[in-house]
Amino acid sequence: MSGHKGMDSTSHKRIEDPDVLIIGTGAAGGVLAKELAEAGLKVVALEAGPHWVPELDFVSDEKAANQLYWTDRRITGGDDPIELAGNVTGKGVGGSTVHYTMVALRMHAEDFRTRSVDGVGEDWPVTYEALEPYYEEVERALGISGPVRWPWGPKRRGPYPYREHPLNATADLFVRGCEQLGVNWAPAPLATISAPKDDRHPCVYRGYCNFGCSTNAKSSILVTYIPKAMKVGAEIRAGCMASRINLDDRGRAKSVSYFRANGDGGYIEEEQRARLIIVSGYSIETPRLLLNSACPQFPDGLANSRGLVGTHLMIHSSNNVFGRFDESVRQYKAPPGLALSQHYYDTDPSNDYVRGYTIECVGPFPIQFAKMASSGKRMWGERLRTFMMDYNHYAGWGLNGECLPYAHNTVTVVPEEKDQYGLPIPKVTFSWGENEKRMIEAGVAKMREILVAAGAESIFSVEDTAHLMGGCRMGSDPETSVVDQWCRSWDVPNLFVCDGSVFVTSSGVNPSLTIQAIAARTADYITETAKRRGL
Repeated sequence: MSGHKGMDSTSHKRIEDPDVLIIGTGAAGGVLAKELAEAGLKVVALEAGPHWVPELDFVSDEKAANQLYWTDRRITGGDDPIELAGNVTGKGVGGSTVHYTMVALRMHAEDFRTRSVDGVGEDWPVTYEALEPYYEEVERALGISGPVRWPWGPKRRGPYPYREHPLNATADLFVRGCEQLGVNWAPAPLATISAPKDDRHPCVYRGYCNFGCSTNAKSSILVTYIPKAMKVGAEIRAGCMASRINLDDRGRAKSVSYFRANGDGGYIEEEQRARLIIVSGYSIETPRLLLNSACPQFPDGLANSRGLVGTHLMIHSSNNVFGRFDESVRQYKAPPGLALSQHYYDTDPSNDYVRGYTIECVGPFPIQFAKMASSGKRMWGERLRTFMMDYNHYAGWGLNGECLPYAHNTVTVVPEEKDQYGLPIPKVTFSWGENEKRMIEAGVAKMREILVAAGAESIFSVEDTAHLMGGCRMGSDPETSVVDQWCRSWDVPNLFVCDGSVFVTSSGVNPSLTIQAIAARTADYITETAKRRGL
C-alpha cells in the first residue's frame, strides 16, 4: 500500500451508512475518529491526501518532504503575506502531525482569558480546568516525553508519561546562554517516545523528524490514533477531497460531496450521507469548505449567518536567530526543539506590548538553512556557497509569538480562480498588528542576547511564521462566534467544526496538543449526546 498513489486505504468493508462523517484526519480528525469509533459509533473519515506508509513513503531527504505539505493553489495577500505550505499545512493521513516538530505544550490558564486578564482578544467559552483532563489523556495516548520540573503555567498533576530526551548540541548552547543571563529554561516536552510504546521503538535521534519519521518514534496521528480507530472499525477513506456539505429540507447537514482519486490521475465524484458531520480541515480548508458550501439557506456560506467564517485568522510569529560557534554543532542531529524557555511568556507591564512568547531551539537542514541565510544575510551565489561551508558551526532558536485575533485577517474564496477539482481556491489575507510588531522586535533582541551569552558570532535573524489558528472561532454568543464550546455549529445542529480553526486566541505555544485536547472533549460530548437522545 503506497501512500504516493493516494488511493482509498481502508483495509475492511466500506461503511455506507455512518453515524459520523469526519472531513480531515489530522490532529483533531484522527482523535475524533478513534474516540467515536471506540464509543461504538460507525465512523468514516475523508482525507484529501494519501494514507502514508512510513517505512515506504518517508525518506531521509529534505526535498522529498514537500510531498507532505498542502501545495494546492492558494492566494496569499495583506500587508504581511504568509507562506501557505511547508510548516503550516499537511496533506495525507495524519495531517501536519506527520511533519511537525513534536513540541507538545499546554496553553496556560490565562491564555483562555486574555480579555479578562489583559484587555485584548476575547475570552474562550472553555477554561484550562475544563481541558486539563483531556490534556492528560492525550499526553498519555501520545506518550509525551517531558521533564520532571516544569516551571511555567498551572502545576501538573503528575509527571509526563515518558522521560525527557537528552539535549543535543544546539540545546546545550541554548542552556549555556540562558544560564549566563539568568533566563529560566526547560527540556521540551516532545511527542516522540523516549522508551518503547505499543509496537513502536523509541527515538534514535537521526534528526529527520520533519520529513515523516520512518522509524515511527514520532507520535503522529498517523501511527497513534489512526491505527486504533481502524482497529475498532473506523473507515479511513484516503484520496478523497471534500467539495461541499449538503443540507436537507430541515436545514440539517445530510451529506458531503467529494472527489475520490481513481488511481489513474483522475477523480470520481461521490456523495456520502451521515447523521452527523464534523469538519476538521484546519484553518484554511475548513473555512474554504464552508464558504464553498453556500446554499439557499446560507447564501454567504454554510454556518456563516453572522459573516464570521474565515475571520480572525492567527499565525505565530516564528522569527529565527542564528549564530556561528567555534565548535562543531551539527544542528540537524536529533529532534530540533529539545529545549525551550517561557521566561518571557506572560504580560510584563514594563514592555510596550501585551502577552508574550516561547523561545524554542530549532535545527534546519541545509536547504532550509541556505534559504534562511539568503534571506537573513542578503546573500546568494558564491557568497552563499562559501557561507554554507560553515553550516555545521551554526545554531539558533526561534519564537512562538502570540498573535492577537483581528477580524481583518481572513480566509475567503475566489470564485474566478479554480483548483484541479474545479473548486474556488482560498485567499488568505494577513497583516501584523502593532502589538505583534513590537513583540517580535523584543523577542528577536532577547534571542540575540542568548546567542551572544552562549558565545556566538556572525549573528543574523530571519523572519518566519508557523501554526495557523482561527477562522471558525468558538464562543458563548452566536453573534460573535461560529461554534459553541463543544464545537457545534450555531446554525446547523448536526454540523461540528473541530480543529485549530476554533481557536479564540493563539497563545504563545505550539497548538497541536490543545487541538487534540479539544477534539477529545468534543468526542466525549458527541458520545454522551448520542447516548441520551441519538445523533
